[in-house]
Amino acid sequence: MLALSALLKEALTALQANRLRSLLTVLGVVIGVAAVIVMIGIGQGASQSIAAQMQRMGTNLLVVFAGATGGQVRGAGGAVNTLKAQDAQAIAQLPGVSGVAPEISTGATAAWGNQTWVTSVSGTTPDLCYVLNRQVESGRFFDEQDLRSLANVAVLGKTVAENLFPPGVDPVGQTVLLNRMAFRVIGVLAPVGATTMGRDADDIVYIPLTTAQTRLLGVDYVRLIYVRAATSADLSRLPDLITTLLRERHRLPPNAEDDFTIRNPTAIMEAAENTAKTMTVLLAAVAAVSLVVGGIGVMNIMLVSVTERVKEIGIRMAVGATEQMILWQFLLEAVLLSLTGGLIGIVLGVLGSYLLSALAGWPTVISPRAILLATSFAVLVGVFFGYYPARRAAALNPAEALRYE
Repeated sequence: MLALSALLKEALTALQANRLRSLLTVLGVVIGVAAVIVMIGIGQGASQSIAAQMQRMGTNLLVVFAGATGGQVRGAGGAVNTLKAQDAQAIAQLPGVSGVAPEISTGATAAWGNQTWVTSVSGTTPDLCYVLNRQVESGRFFDEQDLRSLANVAVLGKTVAENLFPPGVDPVGQTVLLNRMAFRVIGVLAPVGATTMGRDADDIVYIPLTTAQTRLLGVDYVRLIYVRAATSADLSRLPDLITTLLRERHRLPPNAEDDFTIRNPTAIMEAAENTAKTMTVLLAAVAAVSLVVGGIGVMNIMLVSVTERVKEIGIRMAVGATEQMILWQFLLEAVLLSLTGGLIGIVLGVLGSYLLSALAGWPTVISPRAILLATSFAVLVGVFFGYYPARRAAALNPAEALRYE
């Protein structure tokens, strides 16, 4: 133990004697460790964001869009919207469907007092909270009576509420203007954060579908229909059932293309999550190349150090130092170089991750596992690339080393 302590002290002394050279040597390790931590942090942040959204939405969700490509069907007369609220009511009667919520949305300027906020207004039905697993934080969501009476009531997303109303003012009961039309706020939704596409899911205002169609937009169609399946087994069967139902309702001939599109957000998000995990591994592997480059730099400097200290090595051997002690001394120097670079890289990697999250809005997760992995890799780089110079130093002949100039 005492011998190891003495060797460690000698290694530190040798490194401090050439501080600038030691610092330049570890730059490759610093960059490699920092890059590994940032890349893993970004990848894990993306995966966790997708997983959280899947948990919020639930796993048994389908979305039926108007149009063969997920929005509109274009004909000779221009844009043709093909989904109606009655289609949603028919889908709700299919076996295995536990809830449906048609939706039509538009951009709008929300105003309260002298505060304004540009947001999205969505007309939908009372089942939306169940279908999309949304929770009301205060007040209530609109009900069937509001839907039938075309009530001018609104439920605000958290982002809209925070930007329209100052702290201490309860939005519930207040009157807001949506494109200059007055709506009474009856509720505020609990926040859910960003979607997988980076859009703020809380930057929205919900109003009754009938109110949106009749008073705000003057249309009779809907943009999409959310469908919640009762079970995972129903989820796999429902696309065929919905396709058959809508083709019959829309009177499409057998050879005609569907005028709607059915998508499974869960499958899309699962694919995105798997892609994020794969990209995390690939990015970390690319970043690890910097560590290898840094390791080569460590080996190069250690070889130079051995050459410069041949006479010193001969003197140590002459006074009783064994080959093993010489080997351990130079190996410790290499490991200390890599470990120092690793520690600096950890600090820069963590700071870089938080900076990216703050400036670019990317979700990042700094896990102890990533830090441990990067640190362990840095030590291994020191051992691997430091062994050859250390072995070369230990193999010197004492007599020849003493005569070396």
